[in-house]
Amino acid sequence: MYKCRVPRSHTLQIDLAANVPVYEQIANGLRAELVAGHFGPGDRLPTVRALAIDLGVHHNTVAQAYRQLAHEGWLELKRHRGAVVQERRHLPSRPDIPEKFTRPLRELLAKALADGLSRKLLIGELMDSVRRLQEGGL
Repeated sequence: MYKCRVPRSHTLQIDLAANVPVYEQIANGLRAELVAGHFGPGDRLPTVRALAIDLGVHHNTVAQAYRQLAHEGWLELKRHRGAVVQERRHLPSRPDIPEKFTRPLRELLAKALADGLSRKLLIGELMDSVRRLQEGGL
């Protein structure tokens, strides 16, 4: 497990042994920070090379994560300026999107229970997540 600090004292973690590709872990972690509002329009993310060094990965891995976030409308990538957070407009959801997320969520909950986590702990975590969502965070 590798960790690095991103601006505003938040930590990005990757697990090289995970089944999820590292670039996807980086994009997922940064997306969570963006959705939570820890970065605002105009903020600069660490340079590709700086983040790669901090995480102990190849710079192309970080660049791929940044390109994915740029494709999703989170970042503007400019040569010599780096990755800059941009204002992201909310897009309407496609009909296939809810199932794309609810099924993995149910599977994750089932795995957590199978691995011995208590229902009480899971419900508490879910309720906390719901509260944060209602407040506009994550």
